[in-house]
Amino acid sequence: MSAVLRGEHIQSDARDLELTILMPCLNEAETIETCIQKATGYLRSSGVVGEVLIADNGSTDGSVEMAQRLGARVVNVRERGYGAALIAGIEAARGRYVIMGDADDSYEFSNLEGFVSALRGGNELVMGNRFKGGIKPGAMPPLHRYLGNPVLSTIGRVFFNSPVGDFHCGLRGFNREAIAGLGLCSPGMEFASEMVVKATLKKLKITEVPTTLSPDGRSRPPHLRSWRDGWRHLRFLMLFSPRWLFLYPGIVLSLLGLASMVWLLPGPRTIGGVTLDINTLAFACAATICGVQSTVFSLFATVFAADVGLLPASKLARRFAGIATFEFGMVLGGVLLLLGLGAAGFAVGIWGRGSFGTLDPTISMRIVLPAVTALVLGAQFVFSSFFLSVLDLPNRGVRRDPELVQADRDLVR
Repeated sequence: MSAVLRGEHIQSDARDLELTILMPCLNEAETIETCIQKATGYLRSSGVVGEVLIADNGSTDGSVEMAQRLGARVVNVRERGYGAALIAGIEAARGRYVIMGDADDSYEFSNLEGFVSALRGGNELVMGNRFKGGIKPGAMPPLHRYLGNPVLSTIGRVFFNSPVGDFHCGLRGFNREAIAGLGLCSPGMEFASEMVVKATLKKLKITEVPTTLSPDGRSRPPHLRSWRDGWRHLRFLMLFSPRWLFLYPGIVLSLLGLASMVWLLPGPRTIGGVTLDINTLAFACAATICGVQSTVFSLFATVFAADVGLLPASKLARRFAGIATFEFGMVLGGVLLLLGLGAAGFAVGIWGRGSFGTLDPTISMRIVLPAVTALVLGAQFVFSSFFLSVLDLPNRGVRRDPELVQADRDLVR
């Protein structure tokens, strides 16, 4: 089972440290000594009571021994992955605050005052911003600097209304208990996005401080894989935003499809010398069906995600779900089924008047295609009303066993 960070896992024993400086590690022997020395140097010079914690992910190059020799505490993490290492590290941290950063000597652990001051000021997540603090030559590949990070950070801000301008900065500080309560579970690089997204949705107090990024101090290639990990970040952002993934595209597609259907029903239309006829009508019907399906699916995803605790409850979705009751869905679906059957019967009548011979498709399909669309949408609304009622069962007291609820959440993760 994937590592999961939950607030209830925080131990109740005394933790009198103010700060844990956390570094994930996988064969970082070339740079970990410098990083630990900078971190311990900051603790000494600032007077902050803290520790340096290494979350080791299976190093075989002597990184663990080196870290222990330098006075850092080491927690061994069996599950591989950037997120898995950090989840275990956050659970093991003894400080009230945690500042995490990569152990590749690209971040300045000797200057963490901005993070500590912001955390002491009541902020629950303090993000470093490399674009404001400065990116030294060779520190970030052009693909990441001008495409990957700006695009993914913009998507995150638009989808979730997040105040963070650099979603993927590896140097960040946070209140340990606040972040532990988010239920972070991503084992890979997308952990960076998950923390920001869930903190935003949970309405934690978030701010940014300028951060300088230096070139990676290692001679080997980084663990990060640009396209693979970029896709994992994008996939996470889409899956956590049913509105942008399903609702908005579905509404646009269904409205365009329906408008095109109505426009083409009387007869062929000509635009700029191009004639649009029943072939275009068929695609318009398909667009309407797909758009409605996407819109309904966004409601399913939103209600389900809120029920299992993946997303906060959406007032709009709940209000819509209150309107789109089982009875409403059955009535709407039934009306569409009757309209579809009536149109189909009318088409058969026209065929009968022609002695069931060959029909002119430019006439008959203008009846058949809308009839089929109404039948499909009617059946879809009937089935959807059943499914939405099933999703709503936990809220009606059918499933109250905490162990079953927790098992559902673990299964989703």
